[in-house]
Amino acid sequence: MTAPDRAPRVLVDCRYVRTGRHDGISRYTAGLVAELARLHPVELLISDERQLAHLPDLPWHRVSGPTSWREPFVARQVRRLRPDVVFSPMQTMGTWGRDYGLVLTLHDLIYYRHPTPPADLPAPVRVLWRAFHLAWWPQRLLLDRADAVVTVSATTRELIAAHRLTRRPVTVVTNAADPAFGDLAAGDLAPGDLAAPAPQRRTRALVYMGSFMPYKNVATLARAMARLPEHELHLMSRVPPGERERLAALAGPGRLVFHDGADDATYRRVLASATALVSASRDEGFGIPLVEAMTLGVPVVVSDIPVFREVAGAAGAYVAPDDAGGFVDAVRALDDDATWARRSAQARREAARFDWAASARVLLAELLRVAAEREQRRGSRGRAGRRQSAAPR
Repeated sequence: MTAPDRAPRVLVDCRYVRTGRHDGISRYTAGLVAELARLHPVELLISDERQLAHLPDLPWHRVSGPTSWREPFVARQVRRLRPDVVFSPMQTMGTWGRDYGLVLTLHDLIYYRHPTPPADLPAPVRVLWRAFHLAWWPQRLLLDRADAVVTVSATTRELIAAHRLTRRPVTVVTNAADPAFGDLAAGDLAPGDLAAPAPQRRTRALVYMGSFMPYKNVATLARAMARLPEHELHLMSRVPPGERERLAALAGPGRLVFHDGADDATYRRVLASATALVSASRDEGFGIPLVEAMTLGVPVVVSDIPVFREVAGAAGAYVAPDDAGGFVDAVRALDDDATWARRSAQARREAARFDWAASARVLLAELLRVAAEREQRRGSRGRAGRRQSAAPR
């Protein structure tokens, strides 16, 4: 394979970056693009200029939004920019009319097992979302329109293979913690942040970071708090109407602290001095809060599901998702300072496996492979065409 005369033109689909606070896909996009840009020239695709506040200062192009009716045809807008390869952090990017390499991302298969769509999506999109997840063939159609597929964990890659969702190669490009967590762990503090605590400085706080969708199973954590009156559970995300009252009733005398959408600084500050991060989720694609906690040396007490074992490794205490008593026992084990210190050290070691720079190197290698293979195919077609033209009539 001959080397190209120029560096492949790489575009990254940043249209899923939130204009307010990051969600998981938004943070994944921002974390990867910042490190990709250190390795290779990168240009951004956005749909709202406010997204640029979360992104590095790079050349950008505005196209229609990912929930627009124009999404199936967005490739017609993108091809005018003449990219060699495009990376999207979702699998739903439109492909009709594309003439460039494309790498799509499938984060998880959660919504096949738990079909309730995210409540913040527009109503028509929620209807389509639910219909999409009633069968496997729409996913296969989307993924096979790409040149390659990325996912965030070996667990999800195995599920993709088990359900035969694509004929394309699947590469694991993991999540990582926001760089602010690494700065905090290293003592490079932002105003208002706390240093990562020594065992004697830790509080009796437990932290849950995540949504309140049914599969997140926050009720088990609330039931556990009824038997942990000496601790308090900090629930960081925005609470839907009625959910606060339901969880408070389950917790009984247990203490719940509803932050109802904590900002990043508050989240880091509470987490840095916590006894543990907790999650009773039944299903995940990765588990970014686990890596955030472990980066700060905070142990994790989580449900015993394959992806959490993949991410937390030796740093995790694993409990059956509905076993409130198991969560109580695992948290109380951390009351012993020696146990907490040992688990804290394990957490830092496990967190070191996840790094945006390393993930960006894996992704770039895949993008360049796709670009090179497409260039080689174009060259082969061109040579075949010239031979046909030169053949005697």
